[in-house]
Amino acid sequence: QVQLVESGGGLVQAGGSLRLSCAASGSIFRIDAMGWYRQAPGKQRELVAASTNSGSTDYADSVKGRFTISRDNAKNTVYLQMNSLKPEDTAAYYCNAGVATIMIPWHTRDYWGQGTQVTVSS
Repeated sequence: QVQLVESGGGLVQAGGSLRLSCAASGSIFRIDAMGWYRQAPGKQRELVAASTNSGSTDYADSVKGRFTISRDNAKNTVYLQMNSLKPEDTAAYYCNAGVATIMIPWHTRDYWGQGTQVTVSS
């Protein structure tokens, strides 16, 4: 199986920065897209940023210019650098990866991390 383990969340004042990390491990044959989603209380989960294994990236309009997604493919790890944080960025942040396993290398499915809380105080 595959596990995604996130770290780096916490409490920060508005205008501050945090860096989230997500490491994938297990029976990995290939990782395609990796990304970060977030879910605030009472709201739907939304895409924050995504990165393909070819290096292209995509961002939610609300975080463009403030957040940067990056990957270390050798370590099966994705990062989210969050700068100029705002109170509206407060949410649980979830890592997502499209993974083909060694057992079924022709099939990619989504895996999720357990989530890490980011709280931005005003």
